[in-house]
Amino acid sequence: MSKITLVSAAVLMRGKHEFLLARRPEGKVYAGWWEFPGGKVEAGESFHDALLRELHEELGITITQATPWLTREFTYPHATVRIRFFRVTAWQGEIHPHEHDAIAWLTAGKPPSVEPVLPANGPILKGLALPTTCALTNAEENGTALELSRLKAALTNGLRFIQVRDKGLPAAVRADFAREVVALGKAHGAIVVVNDTPDLARAISADGIHLSSRSIAQCLEKPEFEWVRASCHSIEELKQAAALELDYALLGPVLPTPTHPDAASLGWHVFEQLVDLSPLPVLALGGMKTEMIGDAQTHGAHGLALMRGWR
Repeated sequence: MSKITLVSAAVLMRGKHEFLLARRPEGKVYAGWWEFPGGKVEAGESFHDALLRELHEELGITITQATPWLTREFTYPHATVRIRFFRVTAWQGEIHPHEHDAIAWLTAGKPPSVEPVLPANGPILKGLALPTTCALTNAEENGTALELSRLKAALTNGLRFIQVRDKGLPAAVRADFAREVVALGKAHGAIVVVNDTPDLARAISADGIHLSSRSIAQCLEKPEFEWVRASCHSIEELKQAAALELDYALLGPVLPTPTHPDAASLGWHVFEQLVDLSPLPVLALGGMKTEMIGDAQTHGAHGLALMRGWR
C-alpha cells in the first residue's frame, strides 16, 4: 500500500451559502485546476494546526473559527491523499492568493462557475448543498393536519430539509401526507426524502430516500435517487454507508430521546470519535435542539436531525 499524505483543507464560508475555491498556479501538479485551499500536514502537526499555518501562508489570513467536517481519501497518479476538510466561518485579515493565481466565491448547491475542479472535491461540493438542519416529521403523534401546519411555518422561516418518517401511519394516509409534504417542499426549494420506501418516493417525486440500518446491511449498491441517506448507530454502519457512496448519514442517539427511552446514547465524545474519519456528512440525531448546532459541528457533525425540536 502506498504511503498516505495527510492534508488539511479549508472550506471558507461567506455567509451560509458561499464558499471559496482557489486555482493552482503554473509549475504545480494539476496547474489550472481549482481546489479548496490547504496543504500537507507536517511532522508533529495536528490537522487543525496545519490548517492554521497553511491558510496564513496561502491566503494571508488568521483563522479564528473552524470546525471539522469530512475526511476523504483519494488516489491521484502522483500520490494518495487523506484530506481533512474544515468549515471555516471566521478569520482575520483580507484574503490574498499568495500561492494560487486566482480565487473565486461560489454558491453552494449550484454548478461550479469555474472549472476544472480537482476530482477529490466532487463529493464536497454536493455536501455543501446539504442543509444543516433536517426536520423529521412526527404526524403519528401530532396528526397530519397539525404536522403540515408546522411544516408550512418552518419552511416560511427557512427550513430546507425534511424527512417523511411516520412509518406507523396507514399506507394510504402516509402516502397522502408524504405527497403534500413534497408539494410544500418543492414550493420552498426544500429537499424532501422519504423513510425507507423507494416505491413511494418515486410515486410522489421525492428527492430521495432514507434507509434504515437494517436496509444498508442488505444493500448492494446505492439506490438511484438524488439524495440517499442511512441511519447508523456504529462505526461498521458508517463504513457501510460510505462503501455504498451514500450522500450522508444520521448517527445516534447522541443524547437520550423520548422516542427510544431505553436506547443507550452515544454522547458527544463517542460521536466525535465515530465521525472522525467519515467521508460523508453526518447529522447528529437523538435529543437534539436547534440551539445545539454549534456544539454538534464542533464535534464533527454536519448538522442536526430533529423530530420534536425543529421549528
